[in-house]
Amino acid sequence: MRGMSRRALFAGSAAGATAALLPATPAAARPKVAAGCASYRARYHFTVPDQWKNDPQRPVWIDGEYRYYYLYNADYATGAVGTAWRLATSSDLVSFTDRGIAVPKDTTPNGDVWSGSAVVDTDGTAGFGKGAVVVLVTMSPDDGPTSQAQFLYYSTDGGRTFAPYGTAPVLPNPGVRDFRDPKVIRDEERGRWVMVLAEGDKLGIHHSANLRTWTRAGSFTHDGIGVLECPDLFRITADDGTRKWVLGASANGKGAGLPNTYAYWTGAFDGTAFTPDAAEPQWLDHGWDWYAAVTFDKRDARGRLDERTRYALGWLNNWDYAHTTPTIDCDGFNGTDSVVREIRLVHEPSGGYHLASRPVAALDSYVSRTVNLGDLTVDGTRLLDYRGTSYEVSCEITWDRLTGAGLQLRRSPDGVRHIDAGVYGDYAFLNRRPTVNPDASARWQESHSPFDPAARSVRLRILVDRTSVEMFVDDGRHVHSAEVFPYLIDTHLALFTIDGPAVFRNTVIREFTV
Repeated sequence: MRGMSRRALFAGSAAGATAALLPATPAAARPKVAAGCASYRARYHFTVPDQWKNDPQRPVWIDGEYRYYYLYNADYATGAVGTAWRLATSSDLVSFTDRGIAVPKDTTPNGDVWSGSAVVDTDGTAGFGKGAVVVLVTMSPDDGPTSQAQFLYYSTDGGRTFAPYGTAPVLPNPGVRDFRDPKVIRDEERGRWVMVLAEGDKLGIHHSANLRTWTRAGSFTHDGIGVLECPDLFRITADDGTRKWVLGASANGKGAGLPNTYAYWTGAFDGTAFTPDAAEPQWLDHGWDWYAAVTFDKRDARGRLDERTRYALGWLNNWDYAHTTPTIDCDGFNGTDSVVREIRLVHEPSGGYHLASRPVAALDSYVSRTVNLGDLTVDGTRLLDYRGTSYEVSCEITWDRLTGAGLQLRRSPDGVRHIDAGVYGDYAFLNRRPTVNPDASARWQESHSPFDPAARSVRLRILVDRTSVEMFVDDGRHVHSAEVFPYLIDTHLALFTIDGPAVFRNTVIREFTV
């Protein structure tokens, strides 16, 4: 977790050009639900029930369901700061049930709880009993420059409620500014726990036999992409049968023309040191708004682990404009997640590996309407006979010669406002500039990912909801996520090409009821 200031985390407000298009009610005067206000709450994405959410915490599988924790501030509307861990449960990662506060804030002298990770202590190594759920979490008792440290909470009721393990840190700060976001995994080969910790431009690696006493073992360093946060470490089996380790972190590469989402490296891990296959990271999302992402185990109904597929989940927001949203006035909340994604490791012809993403398969069970438009020939702009604010559209675009092609999403009746998604030359893009969006600086409007125009075809699967767009390019080789705030009257959908015709094959629109 990060913020503008730990104790002033929620003090910001909408500003700049976007403010003219969004409500500007003072925070203290905002009702939970504004009477007569049209809802901007997402139809099929997870949203916080009220107030504020930011970082997702890695879900854990317990008793046939996922326990999903996230950072939550019940006092957001009054301007008070600090987060707790709130819990939601789900058996399919599409429909969630709110379970209230699991790890409270401000109940110890150490204050509120930030990001960390929960683990199921199957063998009871921490001394709280077999199957206890243990949370390692960052707290900053005095919000000083070197006060971030790691504390322990434990649960003996399946992760529903937690108690603090004393008030002293289990991993004190060694005197550094950034020392947070512990991600803990079980190293079964060596019979110990491993923690990866965000430490500025490095990720520290620590060992423990019992989750209560930790020893530093090493670190992995990479500069040029800002402060590394919310680290991740896991092993996955690729489509060619190779087992690889993946090290990830949320990072801000905007200054270098890179995303500020989830950077990752494939490589090897010997229990102490991570050795990357390449020096530079790849990115699990190329948009502006997929931050503090977590990945977690995919398990079947019997709890068996799928070693070839993993789930991923990100916060659909950005710290540059975290408090700019119409949902706080209309619906009394600020906090939306991406859809849960299935990620797979793909072996490339060049010999490298990359993670590919697709929406969780269970989303198919919530389809309430399907519009099959078949193959559509487009030369210029073609307005479709479809209206909607929340849907999925998929197609394969093929051509012989052109400069670009794509879709205009959430297009206004007069055609002036829209979100553009598609390919142009040697890149795929998602452009929110022509619609209302949270970036008052106007700098972060169009995101790019590599594309080979020689292919003369591209497969697009695009998830559109009331305040977000997620575009999956070529079976999820690249993904773009962006917050958008189109007016609710902007419901049209159009196809377009630039400098030539194309065929939009197997064009299908699906709507969801969750």
